[in-house]
Amino acid sequence: MPEAIAARIDIVSDVICPWCYIGKRQLERALPMLRDQGLEFEVVWHPFQLNPDMAAEGADRLQYRIAKFGSLEKSQAMDARISETAAGLGLDFHLDRLTRTPNTLNAHRAIWLAGQHGVQDAVVEALFEAYFGQGADLCDTALLTSIAATAGLDRAALEAMYAGDNGLDIVQQGDIAARRGGISGVPSFMMGGYLLFSGAVPAEQMAQAFAHAWKVLNARAA
Repeated sequence: MPEAIAARIDIVSDVICPWCYIGKRQLERALPMLRDQGLEFEVVWHPFQLNPDMAAEGADRLQYRIAKFGSLEKSQAMDARISETAAGLGLDFHLDRLTRTPNTLNAHRAIWLAGQHGVQDAVVEALFEAYFGQGADLCDTALLTSIAATAGLDRAALEAMYAGDNGLDIVQQGDIAARRGGISGVPSFMMGGYLLFSGAVPAEQMAQAFAHAWKVLNARAA
């Protein structure tokens, strides 16, 4: 009989997407539900840039969001709604501390490198917290290095990566592949190469979707 399909959930995400952080918390609630069913999943994070044409140095967040949403009031209302939803999951957002909307290529490079060293989840969490909790400018490679190193990634490996172009093509190609695969919004959750759903859906709904996908994929492999 063929081996079972690897139990892996792939998440396409951007570090400046608040719904991606909220989705991460929902996933963390869903995984124990799946574990109770005897299902264990590895989680792998993949790159997506919400602003692929953003300047390397980023942009002033206030002006960027006014242009995007049409007014300061609409931007503030959106932030308030997001912060309230996050608080319901135990996340303490401080969006008022954000002054820059960054280009996220270098943050994704840190996440990619973390995946090579077995600390991807910790680095993703640290980057989310730094941005949404502390207002960190994720364009700053020195700051990215500090954040990722604190989360367990080797500082020397980070410094060597940022001294050159290592991981840059991989991140860019990953972003392109996601778009070509039909992904236009994040977070998007995949299994076995199939897109299951997009959005920070409730944990119970996530668990049902993953369990169903697992059964279908294993039945096809039988």
